[in-house]
Amino acid sequence: MSGHLPDPRLTKVYRLEAILGAPLELGDIGHGDRRIVPLIGGAFTGSELNGTLLPGASADWQIILPDGTALGDIRYTLQTDSGDLLYVQSRSVRHGSAEVLARLGRGEDVDASEYTFRSSTQIETAAPDLDWLNKGIFVGVGGRQAASVIYETYLVG
Repeated sequence: MSGHLPDPRLTKVYRLEAILGAPLELGDIGHGDRRIVPLIGGAFTGSELNGTLLPGASADWQIILPDGTALGDIRYTLQTDSGDLLYVQSRSVRHGSAEVLARLGRGEDVDASEYTFRSSTQIETAAPDLDWLNKGIFVGVGGRQAASVIYETYLVG
């Protein structure tokens, strides 16, 4: 038996472009500033999955650290074109230089190559033909724009 393990490979599952609502600024909670950013609409596309983001069941509960790093607890509900529901939860980290994070904080469009925005993701569904999502390990990359956020989610194989 060899001690060699296979290298992981990534397969894109979907790209979600979500529209942002007005953030709720709770303020300093002792270990950073709490902000809740509603995701009020959007659509996702992929080779096997397409559909919409459901408003009212989707938001990013963030902690903003003193250096501007954003720690995200992103929870959103997707509905596929065939009507199946997906519950998605991601833990994310967005960091970069102080100047870039300040621009993001002001709501400016900043190219995603200027900062790092990564996530680990879990997906749940009751749809029998999508049960593979319940068993998958997923990672993601993100990009923040003035009025929206883009998440690309990949299955680790």
